[in-house]
Amino acid sequence: MPRSINMCMPRLSLYKPEKGNDYAFMDKQVYEMFTVGGTDIFVHKYLGPNNPDEADATADQPRYNAVKETNIQDMLFLENRDRKYDPDIYTMRGIYNVQDIDFDMSQFGLFLQNDTLFMTIHINNSVKTLGRKIMSGDVIELPHLKDEYAANDFSYALKRFYVVEDVNRAAEGFSPTWYPHLYRIKLKQIVDSQEFKEILDLPAQEGSTDTLRDVLSTYEKEMNINNAVIAQAEADAPKSGYDIGHYYTLATNDDGTVALKTADETDIDASNIGVQAGDISDRPDRAGYQGYLLGFEGNNGAPYGMGISFPTASVDGDYFLRTDYSPKRLFKYDGNRWIKLQDGVRVDLTNTDTRNTQKTTFINNPATSQIGGETVPEKQSLSKALRPKADN
Repeated sequence: MPRSINMCMPRLSLYKPEKGNDYAFMDKQVYEMFTVGGTDIFVHKYLGPNNPDEADATADQPRYNAVKETNIQDMLFLENRDRKYDPDIYTMRGIYNVQDIDFDMSQFGLFLQNDTLFMTIHINNSVKTLGRKIMSGDVIELPHLKDEYAANDFSYALKRFYVVEDVNRAAEGFSPTWYPHLYRIKLKQIVDSQEFKEILDLPAQEGSTDTLRDVLSTYEKEMNINNAVIAQAEADAPKSGYDIGHYYTLATNDDGTVALKTADETDIDASNIGVQAGDISDRPDRAGYQGYLLGFEGNNGAPYGMGISFPTASVDGDYFLRTDYSPKRLFKYDGNRWIKLQDGVRVDLTNTDTRNTQKTTFINNPATSQIGGETVPEKQSLSKALRPKADN
């Protein structure tokens, strides 16, 4: 009697634990799509933050043994501000949907809706080209977006640079074998900032003395516009607060009647030499208009002296401005003593080094102090001021 033989069919499965010939075949077909229909992209490879000098290294901004992409320059703010880029430029292929760039008028201000691009690139080709996967901080130049007809003073085409903000595996890049073949990267246009200094310092074109910053940056134009706006604002509102200099303050007696200025003495002597023919009412003890940031302009236009010390010869009703006070303070003499009248709290609105306020002297403080035989700047960041030091 013949013996029966059990025949077992292998289990059908598109997924395999290893990336075999099926994966290699599909990956090759996917890359062919980029070769045929993709556009060239130039990649400025991010190498990592610049290392500080030994003397400048701190606990929150350490010095590393080598420049690496995974280094963090500022541990406190988790920022990589001084970025170093590879001088070589790497060429790859990418695919993305071109969109119209429109302004969003549905909210206050002008906002670009489509200044962010989402591009897909081939995983294996990008890793082979760069020597690692593409990552946040890499800068991509799109040569097909050059603007040869830009209305500027240069004869160079305007280039378009985007920084990689995020990298993920594209959902459409998974093959039937369940292995990914595509990266989906989020791109944002770069600006003239500290992070991209090395790229913007590159020549606009080979042999040119102009840099990419000269051609692409709008910093100078924006500063000119800002200065013009500030100049007009200073002309319209030269000082903060309210001007009450054109209001007249009437001096009154305790019973509410007008305090008149009289000169009934039969003998005019030096004691009333300050009485003017045009003085009808007495000088008020305070401004008749009270409020926020009024300044010392409520003395009916009466003359006053100024200086860093009170005059030795004064008569009742004299005004004197002490310029050594911050803010400046106006006093009135009552015959026996100087009484505080008002403070000069109205200042220029532009924050400059010449503006004499406590806030200005705090923010724009160039002074230094001697502590333990060492010259220490009074204006310091908290990370440096609170740094522990060895007490030898």
